[in-house]
Amino acid sequence: MPSTPRPLRKLGFLTIGLFDAADPGRGHESTLRIIELGEHLGFDSAWVRHRHLQYGISSPVAVLAAASQRTRRIALGTAVIPLGWENPLRLAEDLATVDVLSGGRLNPGVSAGPPMHYERVRGALYPDTADAEDFGFARVRRLLGFVRGEPATDFSGVEGIEVFSDLVQPHSPGLGRRLWYGGGSLGSARRAGEHGMHFLTSSVVKAEGADGADGAPDFAAIQLSHIRAFRAHHPDGDAARVSQGLVVIPTDSASPEQRARYEAYAAQRLRRTTSPQGPARLLFAPDLVGTSAELAERLHAHAAFREVDEVAFALPFSFAHEDYVQILTDMATRLGPALGWRPAA
Repeated sequence: MPSTPRPLRKLGFLTIGLFDAADPGRGHESTLRIIELGEHLGFDSAWVRHRHLQYGISSPVAVLAAASQRTRRIALGTAVIPLGWENPLRLAEDLATVDVLSGGRLNPGVSAGPPMHYERVRGALYPDTADAEDFGFARVRRLLGFVRGEPATDFSGVEGIEVFSDLVQPHSPGLGRRLWYGGGSLGSARRAGEHGMHFLTSSVVKAEGADGADGAPDFAAIQLSHIRAFRAHHPDGDAARVSQGLVVIPTDSASPEQRARYEAYAAQRLRRTTSPQGPARLLFAPDLVGTSAELAERLHAHAAFREVDEVAFALPFSFAHEDYVQILTDMATRLGPALGWRPAA
């Protein structure tokens, strides 16, 4: 087994938290139980996705507030909150509140850009200001400022019997050092570094440069270039934190039926990995399915994986609760140790 220059230090997982529209409580409870299991297995972090007008978690901050009361140690993250849907000041209040409730375990991941299907939701989301909204990185800077303690108003003091603050309250001092930016381009990597954020990479990148020997875009090489650009622009340099989020499915303890279903899932999604997709030229990484020994070998051969020391492996979208239990258990007891990771106490 080839060695990695950065031994795996932190192991996390990411879930979308799907639910049945007829019984949403059951799906949300499943997500909370999965996070509890992650803490029991020694995972360092649990992350939730963000989905609007879909049957997935629409309010990750609320879900993580609940998770904070059912766990004691595991870091809780969002991967990611698209800020086009949010008011940065109000979001800063919610994030700080959950960070206080969790004892300083929240790791908010955010992204810039217009909301998905904006032309179809703009009337409901911003009925009076749709054409004036700025969905660029300035929205991220506003959130960073509020979370890190910049004034939100020029007024503070006592008015009658009420006391007002010029800062977002509650203020959680450590939260400003735990903000992540989710990006898949060189530009997003540079901006995250310049603003002192951590960097979340995933199984999607923009096909820009770093072609393979055959002239086709090389996912691992592109992702590696993003990681290096981020660190080159970050005050912490090579010590700046990056988390990789590939879809990784260990099968060590899976039943034959589960293995067949996992392999079919990955095969169905393989076609989109062969060439850039859509006007944005998005390139997807193949889902990794196999035994922990096989997965460790493939990950060690991945140029971008060799550059990181923490991961948040993404759970597949549409599997059953029992499947996630098997996958997480194999990750923590077999795959993680094969990558040099040790579970938290």
